[in-house]
Amino acid sequence: MQITFAISSLLLLFCQTAFAQNSFTAKILDHDTGEALIGVTVLLPDLSIGNTSNADGVVTINNIPNGNHLINIRYVGYETISFSRSFPLADSEQNQIFELEHDHEEMAEIVVSSTRSSRTIEDVPTRVEFIAGEELAEKGNMKPGDIRMLLNESTGIQTQQTSATSYNSSIRIQGLDGKYTQLLRDGLPLYSGFSGGLSLMQITPLDLKQVEVIKGASSTLYGGGAISGLVNLITKSPEDEPELSFMFNGTSALGFDASGFYSKRNEKIGTTVFTSYNKGTAYDPADIGLTAIPEFERFTLNPKLFLYPSEQTSINVGLNLVTEDRLGGNIDYIEGEDVNDPYFEKNETERVSSQFQLNHQFNSSTSIALKNSLNFYDRSVQIPDFTFSGKQSSSFSEANISFIGDESEWIAGVNLWTDKFDQSQGTAGQDLSFDDAIVGAFIQNIWNVKPKWTLETGFRLDDHSEYGTFALPRLSVMFEHSQKLTLRAGGGLGYKSPTVFSEDAEQLQFQNIRPINTDLLEAERSFGGNFDTNYLLLISEKLSLSTNVLLFYTQIRAPLVLTPVGGDFEFRQPQGYVDTKGVEVNMKWSYEDLKLFIGYTHANVQEHYNGSSTTFPLVAEHRLNNVLMYEKHGEFWIGLEAYFFSPQELGDGSTGKSYWITGLMTEKKFGKNISLFLNFENFLDTRQSEFDAIYTGSLSDPDFKDIYAPVDGFVINGGVKLVF
Repeated sequence: MQITFAISSLLLLFCQTAFAQNSFTAKILDHDTGEALIGVTVLLPDLSIGNTSNADGVVTINNIPNGNHLINIRYVGYETISFSRSFPLADSEQNQIFELEHDHEEMAEIVVSSTRSSRTIEDVPTRVEFIAGEELAEKGNMKPGDIRMLLNESTGIQTQQTSATSYNSSIRIQGLDGKYTQLLRDGLPLYSGFSGGLSLMQITPLDLKQVEVIKGASSTLYGGGAISGLVNLITKSPEDEPELSFMFNGTSALGFDASGFYSKRNEKIGTTVFTSYNKGTAYDPADIGLTAIPEFERFTLNPKLFLYPSEQTSINVGLNLVTEDRLGGNIDYIEGEDVNDPYFEKNETERVSSQFQLNHQFNSSTSIALKNSLNFYDRSVQIPDFTFSGKQSSSFSEANISFIGDESEWIAGVNLWTDKFDQSQGTAGQDLSFDDAIVGAFIQNIWNVKPKWTLETGFRLDDHSEYGTFALPRLSVMFEHSQKLTLRAGGGLGYKSPTVFSEDAEQLQFQNIRPINTDLLEAERSFGGNFDTNYLLLISEKLSLSTNVLLFYTQIRAPLVLTPVGGDFEFRQPQGYVDTKGVEVNMKWSYEDLKLFIGYTHANVQEHYNGSSTTFPLVAEHRLNNVLMYEKHGEFWIGLEAYFFSPQELGDGSTGKSYWITGLMTEKKFGKNISLFLNFENFLDTRQSEFDAIYTGSLSDPDFKDIYAPVDGFVINGGVKLVF
C-alpha cells in the first residue's frame, strides 16, 4: 500500500511538473518617464495566478501550464494592457519590456463617490457611468459655458430645451420628465425646484474632475426624488502638485468664455478657486426675427478650503456664487432697435450656495461623515405684460457612519431637507409659495455572498411634512463570471412630492398656474428595475471590443399633469400611470490610438390614462451615438461624431422630423503648458427652423411649438488652454 501511494504521489508530481513548467518574466516602465513601476499587478485571470513588479519593475510568474492564456497588466492611474500568450513562449516573447501609459480616459480603479462605497466602479452591484479625463475635457472644449452637451451625448440621456428663445433646458433620463432626475454637486443637492430651471445653463464643466450617472431608482442614499436617476458632479480637489490653468474660448455666434482654476495643498491645508465669465450675443441663424441663442452675461466664483488637521480627519468648506442676466426674443429689440410691441423673455438670476463636509476615520474600518449645504436662489422671469419672481431657500444636512469589513460594507445615516419658496410677483391671486421639510434615515449594505456574487441592499424611511411617510427599499446583485463578463440586476421604489416647478410650467413662464392643492394631490410613486451585462472581447493584442447592454423599466403612478382649467392651468392626477421601458447598448472598439464608440438607445415612454395609452411627448424612441476618435496621448486628438434622433411625438399631437447632428473636434498640445482646440459643432447645420416651425402667430405674440431639434445650427468654436 505504501509503495502504491508513493508511486501515485510521484506520478502526480510528475504530471504537475509537466503541465506547469513555464514562467513569464517582464519589466514594466512608465511610458512618459521610462521609470520602473513598483507594485504593478500582472495576472493570468484564467488560472487565478499572478504577481507584482519589484523595485526594478520586474515581475515573474511561475508554474504556468502549456496552452494559450490571457495576461492582464494593471496599475492604478494607468491604462490596462491585455494580451494573450501561447506557452511555452518563444525566446523573443520572454523578458519583454512593457510601457504603461497614463489613463486619461476611464480609470478602471476609480472609486465613484455616488455609491458611498470604498469599492471601485467594477466591484459594486449598482451600475454607474462616469465621464472623466479626456472625454470630460473634450466635451468641455465644445461647450465651456454649460453642461448640456456633456450629458446629451450619453446614451439614455436627453437634454430637453424648454424655451425657444432663452435656451432653458432640463435633463431627461430614459425619457422621463426632468423633475425625476436629481442633480448633485459633490453629493449635495444644490439644484432642485425653482433653482433647477436654469441649472444646466449655469453649470460650467471646467472645474469638474468627473461626472457620475446612476440610472433608475437611487432612493436609498439620495431620497425619493431620484426616480429616473441622478447626476453627481464631482469637482476637483487640491493635489500635492499645485495647478494654475486658464481657458479662453470664442464662437462664430459671437460668444465668449473665460475661466481660471487654481489649486494647492500642503500637509495641513489646501485650496481650490474656480472662476468663469461667460457671454453670449443675440444670434438668429434662421433669420426669423427670434433669438436662437439669447444675449447673456454670467459670472461664476467657486472658492473651496480644505483642512487636514490629522491623517484621520479632513474638512472642506466651499461657496458657489452665480449671477446672470439673460435676454431672448425679438432680435431687433435686443440689439437696440425701435420695435413696436416686441416679444422678449428676460431672466435675471442670483445663486449662492455653501458646502461643508467633514470626514473622520476612527480606524481602518470605521468612519463618520457630516455634510451640509445652504442654498439661496433669486430669479425673475419677465415676458411682455407679465413677471414671475421669487426667492428659494433650501438646505441639506446629513450625518452618516460606515463600517468596512473583509466581506461586507455598511453605511447608515440620517438627513434633513428643507425647501422654502416665497413668490414676489406672479399671477394675481395665485401664490405658488410653499415651505416643506423632509426627515430621512437610511441604511445600505454591500456583501460578498460568494466569490463571484455580490449583493447590495438598502432601505430608506422618509417623513414629509405635507405628504406623510415613505418606505423605500432597494436591491442590486452582481455576478462577476470573469474579468471579461459581468452581470448586474437591481431595482427599487421612489417618490416625488408634487411641485409646480416642472418643464411644462417653465414653458409657460409660470403664468396662470394655480398653486398645488395639498389636500387633493398625493406624492407620485414609482418602482423600477434594470438588468445589464458587460463583456470584454480581446480580438488581438491591439484590437478589443467592450460592450454594455442595459434593459430598463420604470413606472410612475399618480403622475402630475398640467391641465387647462377655465383659462388657467392646474396640476391634476388622472387615474393611471406613466412608464418607460427600453434598452441601451454601448460598444467601444479600440485599436492602438483609434477608438470607435457606438451607442443606441430605445426608449418607449407611454402615458396610460383612463384605459387608453398615448406616447409621451418629446422623446426620441430611437437614438444613435457615434464617435470616432484618434488620439496620441500628450500630443493631439481629433474626433468625428454623429448623432441620430428618430421622430418625436409633440404636445399638440403632431410628429416631429428625424434628424442627424454631426461634429468635428480637435485639440493640439504644445508641451505641457499650452493646447489649442477647434471644434465644428453641427457642421451640417441641422436646425428645426429648416424643416419645421418654431412658432405660429406674429413676432409680437408668438405661440411657440415644442423644441425637439437644435435651433442654433452650425457653430464653430475654438480657443486656448494654459496650464502651469
